[in-house]
Amino acid sequence: MDTSYRQFFALQKEPFGADIARKDVMLTKPPTATQERIQYGLRLVAVVLVTGEIGSGKSTTLRYVLGGLHPSEHKVIYVTATSGSILELYRQILGEFGNESTSSSRAVMTKSIKQEILELTLGKKMKVVLVIDEASLLRMEVFAELHTLTQFEQDSKPWLPVILAGQANLLENLKYRTSMPLAARVVARSHLKGGDLETMTAYLKHHLAIAGVTRMLFDDAAITAIHQGSGGLYRKANHLARGALIAAAKTESAMVNAEHVRVAATELL
Repeated sequence: MDTSYRQFFALQKEPFGADIARKDVMLTKPPTATQERIQYGLRLVAVVLVTGEIGSGKSTTLRYVLGGLHPSEHKVIYVTATSGSILELYRQILGEFGNESTSSSRAVMTKSIKQEILELTLGKKMKVVLVIDEASLLRMEVFAELHTLTQFEQDSKPWLPVILAGQANLLENLKYRTSMPLAARVVARSHLKGGDLETMTAYLKHHLAIAGVTRMLFDDAAITAIHQGSGGLYRKANHLARGALIAAAKTESAMVNAEHVRVAATELL
């Protein structure tokens, strides 16, 4: 993709990127509310759900919240779910502990995970947090067994809080009878939606500032077109905004308009 647009608009870096630093995350109401719920779940050592459509900012929000946990006090076990078996998930978790298990026994792997947790919790006085992103991909059998990882000393010691993040169908999966033991441990849930037009305006301005431009480069019609074209979802808004900047630079237009957004939209699915 042509990068000369950065020089045309005096952008110091690629704008609207996914690799935004924690300090640069725009704290709108949804991320702040999600942070409060996750912190509540961590205090209670329970399960928290974070749901939202693709591109609504779940991963960015998680990165922001988890990035605020002090590494000397917390051990975050972050895995991305697949549609594989419970054994695959267990191997992912053990891998994050640095334990490359080759066992094919649920019991053995569960014991190994719990031993890792106990060593950190009791031995090193750290708090372990299990985060499963894309949890809506998990099989029902995984939901049925996952709660066993949180049971210590006849379920009397809450030592493993769990954050499950995924699309909205995650909630439906937890309503099945086989998922009830895990669902019963949920103490808070947060659903991220697309931003409204006002929030989208602030979002575009914020990301331009991160790239080194303090003036708004999008006219009102362009902002409306980006908001409508993305449905308020930030990932698609990023693609539309960047593509529109490129289209505007090619026509040597100092301001991005709705036509430039339309051109950008033809490149996206």
